[in-house]
Amino acid sequence: MTASPGSADLPASARDHLWLHFARHSAYTETDIPVIERGEGVYVYDTNGKRYLDGLAGLFAVQVGHGREELAQAAAEQTRKLAYFPLWSAAHPAAVRLGERLAAAAPGDLNRVFFTVSGGESVETAWKLAKQYFKLTGKPTKHKVISRSMAYHGTSQGALSITGIPGAKADFEPLVPSAIKVPNTNFYRAPEHGDDLVAFGRWAADQIEQAILMEGADTVAAVFLEPLQNTGGCFPPPPGYWQRVREICDTYDVLLVSDEVICAFGRLGHDFGARRYGYQPDMITVAKGLTSGYAPLGAVLASDRLMEPFLQGHNIFMHGSTYGGHPVSCAVAMANLDIIENEGIYQHVQDNEAAFRSTLDKLRDLPIVGDVRGAGFFYGIELVKDKDTKLTFTPDESERVLRGYLSTALFDNGLYCRADDRAEPVVQLSPPLVCDQSHFDEMEQILRVSLEKAYQLL
Repeated sequence: MTASPGSADLPASARDHLWLHFARHSAYTETDIPVIERGEGVYVYDTNGKRYLDGLAGLFAVQVGHGREELAQAAAEQTRKLAYFPLWSAAHPAAVRLGERLAAAAPGDLNRVFFTVSGGESVETAWKLAKQYFKLTGKPTKHKVISRSMAYHGTSQGALSITGIPGAKADFEPLVPSAIKVPNTNFYRAPEHGDDLVAFGRWAADQIEQAILMEGADTVAAVFLEPLQNTGGCFPPPPGYWQRVREICDTYDVLLVSDEVICAFGRLGHDFGARRYGYQPDMITVAKGLTSGYAPLGAVLASDRLMEPFLQGHNIFMHGSTYGGHPVSCAVAMANLDIIENEGIYQHVQDNEAAFRSTLDKLRDLPIVGDVRGAGFFYGIELVKDKDTKLTFTPDESERVLRGYLSTALFDNGLYCRADDRAEPVVQLSPPLVCDQSHFDEMEQILRVSLEKAYQLL
């Protein structure tokens, strides 16, 4: 057994032994894998001591910032008391208290909490629950799901089927059948009603109804939608969109699942995105910000009516996981929600949303910036080759400019964020919710320098 590598040896050991997620490993044949060693506030530091502004909150998760002693203490105290016990036919206090707190906060009658380990597992759980609910209530043919083009919902076989990103799915086909896609709400590239946001929103929502009718209402179980779609660069819902979607779901007895793995717990300035946009889901899937990323935890918040058939006879939801509702994770979540409440994090996001947006809007003077969109502390900057025509990059240009230069340049200049082209080329920003104007300015300055050089490479 070899000794653990020292700081100087970590990059080489990482290259030799780690299989990174969503990573092109050939990129590290002649360069080191970055090794992030610690975090403090809105910054993270690598093993060389270099500081980076965490413009992505880790992965849309670190709401209250890095290095919060309260969360470490909560984990330590729970570990000493009860490090582990499963939620299989028994409960533990940490899960009970957190479940009660989430049920009290959730909109409407979402009073049942099924704990998971991750967001993708929450989505997987919600689809399975929808299928079995309709079987138990006399509608066994309702099993299909509808989601939006380019939307990301997870990587497990079911969640990946719901995901609408072709490039993320091709290598793993055949996937779970019966997952139908409809248009998203990217108004910048609206295929219809490009001059009328409200009409475009109505059109986009109506595509869900058309899909239900095409498939047959007696076969469709649920619609999975994010309050504000992540992939593609933060597509906000047009006015009236969510109200029309809710109306459609009610008409055809289809469950509305609000996938809030990113959007819940302050990312949009509210506890839930559904509350910000004024709609009532039948289920909400959460993870990430529930613990600010300090421990793995997810959940499905379900309405009372979905639980009702499982309270009868011998019915059982044959689903679960070893670590779903882990005591330490639940304790961390409680402490995290305490910080969010005590420090007024939701109000802070609401108070600073306009300033963050206006700071990013300054980048519109650059010829490579086509659109800036989003809400709360969650924005996408769409990059274009020509602003007048909205001409996007060719595949070769994306390879050379986005992946070959921009991703590395932003990181080298001290900003950790996402440069992505799974849909159109975008840069995404989703920093810790404790950021202020000084951090917005720092992001804008690093983006400006990097984007100016990127345009010269087109």
